[in-house]
Amino acid sequence: MQMKKLVYLSTILLMASCTQKLSYPETKKEAVTDDYFGTSVDDPYRWLENDTSAETEAWVEAQNKVTFDYLKKLPNRDKISSQLTDLLNYERLGTPFKKSGKYFFFKNDGLQNQNVLFMADSLQGDAVVLLDPNVLSDDGTVALAGVEISDDAKYLVYSIARSGSDWNEVFVKDIETGAMLDDHLMWVKFSGLSWYDGGVFYSRYDEPEAGSELSKSNEYQKVYYHKIGTSQHDDVLVKEDQEHPKRMFGAGVTDDKRFLLLSSSEGTSGNALFVKDLLRPQSDFVPVMISYEYDFNVVDNLGNQLYVLTNYKAPRYRLIKVDFTKPAEENWVDILPEGENVLESVSFNGGEIVAQYMKDAHNVVEVYAIDGKLDYELPLPGIGSVGGFSGKKEEAEAFFSYTSFNTPGEIYHYDFQTRELSLYFRPEVAFNPDDFVVEQQFCESKDGTRVPMFLVHKKDLVLDGNNPTLLYGYGGFNISLTPSYSSTRMAFLENGGVLAVANLRGGGEYGEDWHKAGTKLNKQNVFDDCIAAAEYLIESNYTKPAKLALMGGSNGGLLVGAVVNQRPDLFQVALPAVGVMDMLRYQYFTIGWAWAGDYGRSDDSKEMFEYLYGYSPYHNIAKGGKYPAVLVTTADHDDRVVPAHSFKYAARLQEYNVGDLPTLIRIDTKAGHGAGKPTTKIIEEYTDVWAFTFYHLGMNL
Repeated sequence: MQMKKLVYLSTILLMASCTQKLSYPETKKEAVTDDYFGTSVDDPYRWLENDTSAETEAWVEAQNKVTFDYLKKLPNRDKISSQLTDLLNYERLGTPFKKSGKYFFFKNDGLQNQNVLFMADSLQGDAVVLLDPNVLSDDGTVALAGVEISDDAKYLVYSIARSGSDWNEVFVKDIETGAMLDDHLMWVKFSGLSWYDGGVFYSRYDEPEAGSELSKSNEYQKVYYHKIGTSQHDDVLVKEDQEHPKRMFGAGVTDDKRFLLLSSSEGTSGNALFVKDLLRPQSDFVPVMISYEYDFNVVDNLGNQLYVLTNYKAPRYRLIKVDFTKPAEENWVDILPEGENVLESVSFNGGEIVAQYMKDAHNVVEVYAIDGKLDYELPLPGIGSVGGFSGKKEEAEAFFSYTSFNTPGEIYHYDFQTRELSLYFRPEVAFNPDDFVVEQQFCESKDGTRVPMFLVHKKDLVLDGNNPTLLYGYGGFNISLTPSYSSTRMAFLENGGVLAVANLRGGGEYGEDWHKAGTKLNKQNVFDDCIAAAEYLIESNYTKPAKLALMGGSNGGLLVGAVVNQRPDLFQVALPAVGVMDMLRYQYFTIGWAWAGDYGRSDDSKEMFEYLYGYSPYHNIAKGGKYPAVLVTTADHDDRVVPAHSFKYAARLQEYNVGDLPTLIRIDTKAGHGAGKPTTKIIEEYTDVWAFTFYHLGMNL
C-alpha cells in the first residue's frame, strides 16, 4: 500500500511539473524593418536566419535544453518508446526490379537504420547484400538517395545523403567483384541517375562557398554526363542556362537507349520537354513543349513514338502519343483521353498499358491495349495506394506494392500473360490490422466545396465526443494524400486515437484544378478546408477541441501554423514540423524560390504581398493570444525548408503567447527535412512527439 501511495504521489508531482509555467530562453530582438509596397514589416528575429553563427547555435542549445527537460518529465515515455520499437520492428521489403536477368530489392530486418539493397539470380534463389548503407556511418545518418544499375548489371551507381541534407554524393561499385571504383561525384542535388553507354547523366550545382551549403539559394543547375572510371573534372556538360539561373534540369534515357529526354522546370510543377535522338549524337534537342505551365513526362517509347503523360488541356491528365519526327501539337494523338478520375501514373508492362488512376484519393488500376482500348480492371485488396509497377514492356512479369492505413506495404506479383495475381510478400506486424476500420467521409468547406477525409480507428469506437483525434493535412504542390501505412501513427491508433487525414485543396487528389484552387491568391481555401475538417470531427462527435491535435510537415507545417493562428480554439495540440513559416522571405533560401508557383512572392505585387502577409504564420501570431500546446520540430541539416522558419516562429510564439500551455521547439541534430532519417532517430523523435501529444490530450496508456 505504501509503495502504491509513493507511485501515486510521484505521478502527481510529475504532472504538476509538466503543467507549470515554463521559463523560455530569452531571445534578443533587433530593429529590422522591411518596406513592402509602403507597408513596414518588423522582423526582429532576422538574426536567427544565420544558422552558422555562434549566437544562433547558443539559442538552439538553450531552446533544446528547455524542450528536452520538459519532455523527459512527461509520463509514459518508456512505454511509448517500447511500443514504437515493437511497431517498427518488422521485416519490410521493397518492390523488386530486374536488370539483365537479375532481381534487385531493398529490405529492412526491422530496426535497421537504413534499408539494405539485395541482389538475387531468381525469385527463389538466395539473395546477397549488394549495398548496406548501415555500414557507411556509425549512427545511421548516411542514407541512400538513389540507385542505378547498369544495363548489363555490372555496375551499381548510387548516391548518398549525409545527415538528411539534399546534397548528394555519387559512388560506383563493381557488382561482380564488390570493389569500389574511384568515381566520386560531388554537389549533386535534385538529380536522378540515368545509365547510358558506360556512364550516367546527372544534375549538379557549382560548389557553394564554405558555410553557405545549407542556406544559399540553389541556382544554375547543370546536366553532366559522367563516364565510369573517369574524374568528375572530365565530365561532359550537357545542358546549362546562364540567362535563367532559377531553371532546373533533369536528364533521362529511354529504356531502349534511343532518346535522351531533357526536362526543364522553373518551379515544383510544370516543365518544358526536349528530346534528342541518340542515334544521331551530333543532332540538337527537339522541343516537344517549351511552356513551363504544364507537366510533360515521357512514360516510354515505341520506336519514334513517344508516350507522354500530361495535364496540358487535361487537368486530370491524359496519355498522348507524340511522333518524334513530327512533334508539333497538331500531330499528337490521344491514347488515354482525360477521364473522370485523375490519371496518376502510366507504365508499359507485358505488351500493355497499365494506367493507375486516383478516385477520391485512392487508387484504381486499369489495363489497356497499346491503342488505348480498355482491356480490364486489375482487382486490388481494398481502399489503398499502389506503388508503381516494376517490369519491362516486353516481359509478362511485374511487381507492385499495395498499402493502406492499416496495411503495411504488401508486394504483389502479376503475370500479364496468365493474368494471375499472387501475393509475393506480406509483413508480419505487432498489431492486428483487422482491429481497425478505414473509412472515407466528406465535409463541406466554407465555400461549399466537398472535401474528402479518411478516418481510421478501432472498430469499437464510441462517438461520444471524447476520442483523442489527430488531424493530418498538407494541401499543396499537387501532392495527394492517399492511404498509406505509418508505424509511428499506428502508435497513436493503438492507444485509442482516431486518425483523420484530410485531402485539402492544393493537393492533386482531383487534378490540376484542385491543385490551383489552393495556390497563390486561393491559399486560404486550404486553411478553410482544414478548419472545416476539424469542425466536422467535432460536430460528428468523434472528438472535441480539448481532445484534438493538428499535425503537418513542410507545407503541412505552414498549414498548422496558419490554421492555429486563425482558429486556436479548435485544437489542444499543434505539431508543425519543418514548416514554411515566413511567407515573406521563404524565396531567399536554398530551393525556396521554386515554391513561388504555389505561393506567389511578396515582391510580385502589392496584392500578393498583402495576401501572404495576411496568413504568414510568423507574422500573424496574436500578441496576448492563447494557443494550444505547440511542439515545433525541425533539424539542423534541413536545407529544403531551412530551420530559420521554425526558429523565428517559435521565438515570436513564445513572446506573444499568454496561455498556460507550452510552446516548445525541438531541434534535431544530424537530421534534415525527413528523407533518409534513421530508425533510431524516428523512435527518439516520435517518443517525444507522442509523449507531448498523449499528455496534453489526456491519453492513458
